Amino acid sequence: MLRVENLQIRRGRKTVLADVTLDLRPGEVLGVLGPNGAGKSTLLGALCAQLHPDEGRVWLDERELKDWQGAQRAQRLAVLPQVSTLDFAFRVEEVVGMGRLPHQSGRVRDDEIIEAALRAADVGHLSGRSYLALSGGERQRVHLARVLAQLWPGEAGQTLLLDEPTSMLDPLHQHTTLQAIRSFADRGAAVLVILHDLNLAARYCDRILLLENGRPHALDTPTQVLRPELLKAVFGLDVLVQPHPELGHPLIIAR
Repeated sequence: MLRVENLQIRRGRKTVLADVTLDLRPGEVLGVLGPNGAGKSTLLGALCAQLHPDEGRVWLDERELKDWQGAQRAQRLAVLPQVSTLDFAFRVEEVVGMGRLPHQSGRVRDDEIIEAALRAADVGHLSGRSYLALSGGERQRVHLARVLAQLWPGEAGQTLLLDEPTSMLDPLHQHTTLQAIRSFADRGAAVLVILHDLNLAARYCDRILLLENGRPHALDTPTQVLRPELLKAVFGLDVLVQPHPELGHPLIIAR
């Protein structure tokens, strides 16, 4: 399990993230919401050891994250950044296969996992194509398949961190992507996902962390966090919140 205790990150004299204490629970999707500049990507950077805390600690199981090295950490923690660049004409399945590099599971098993991850991310039909020939949204889904393959099939003790995985996707693939992430968590992995779409967060997340100016404003279930007064305070947005007519989760409508 990934845990954060009193996390603080500074850039020069400015504190960009502070007072963050949370745990990522097995089988849970934790959504992170907030305006631009709220500290969402900074938090993800600290959770994957790309950024080092100025105060506080990040724990992976019973060891500090900084003490985990190389393949050992990569077998338990996978990260999908906001932008994934790749400038070589690898085939799609070769890109997804990069997620298997920390493992020694053998070619046959790796091929099985790559195929399963491609299906889960709804990009199986792209197999054999050059990565460089894909659209931005297709590339984003291929990289999702890569991080799914890294932790496949997902289990307790593994953590998946995703920074805006739906940013380039059409409405259908926004949902298929989050359904794949939801299914991954349902098998036991802990998932943190940064989102901008309030309704996607309401539908697919178990809890939501709402950030404002680098500090937590709320951390609770979607029903408790996605309330008109909180969304007005953080986003400056007047909304109407109603239960979804079929699924029951909050449905946010801008006034």
